Amino acid sequence: MRIEIKKFGTTLISRQDGKEAYAAFLPLLNSISPEEYIEVDFDGVITLTPSWADEFIMSLYKRYASRILFVNVENSSVKATLDFLEKINNVRLPRK
Repeated sequence: MRIEIKKFGTTLISRQDGKEAYAAFLPLLNSISPEEYIEVDFDGVITLTPSWADEFIMSLYKRYASRILFVNVENSSVKATLDFLEKINNVRLPRK
């Protein structure tokens, strides 16, 4: 499964919006097979804040850590946010 984050917007800033995006996407996540990998694509995202990402990205990671990969993370906002989440959660988010 590929999740194109830009479908939620290009400026992702509020905790509430991140929580709502995850809740809206949850039914689709519940339908994937236990073997299916998830690729989270940040292409086209301009701004990503730790608040939004904590609600959406960390919720995904906590549930699918062993089969998730984050791609197109070159944007400085995306990179800084993922770095921050790694530090505060003491995890390594797999990136390509």
